[in-house]
Amino acid sequence: MTQIGFYHLTRTSLTEALPMLLTRTLDSGQKAVVWCTGKPALDELDKTLWQIATPRWLPHGSAGIACPDLQPIWLSTGDDCPNEARFLFLTQNRHCADPARFERIFDLFDGHDESAVTAARARWAQAHKAGHDLAYWRQEDKGWKRAR
Repeated sequence: MTQIGFYHLTRTSLTEALPMLLTRTLDSGQKAVVWCTGKPALDELDKTLWQIATPRWLPHGSAGIACPDLQPIWLSTGDDCPNEARFLFLTQNRHCADPARFERIFDLFDGHDESAVTAARARWAQAHKAGHDLAYWRQEDKGWKRAR
């Protein structure tokens, strides 16, 4: 079964939290795919990732570039995964219809948005019912703390 972590953003925004998680992914030798809700969100994330220099530069690509299969991080508004990443990052209440495609799923949601929290609870219940290995992470003053 797929390992699914729910990341409750309460202290920082997605664009602040995601680079550290992507850095850890690349450091572990894995590729990542990030599913965004739309082009504006993808463009904001794209710009943020190109500007990150520490702790690590995060090379990435999205639709329209050559050799998507070679990208360590793929950004998409669809449900594609041309780089054959085993780690999926869901943003802004995105849903994965087939979690078995991935080894790990990181479901990041805005803890200050009640509709996002409610939607994350529904995704949790669905994943639990399907038998996936679930973890809930909440932001602390210094990093993440596993709550379950």
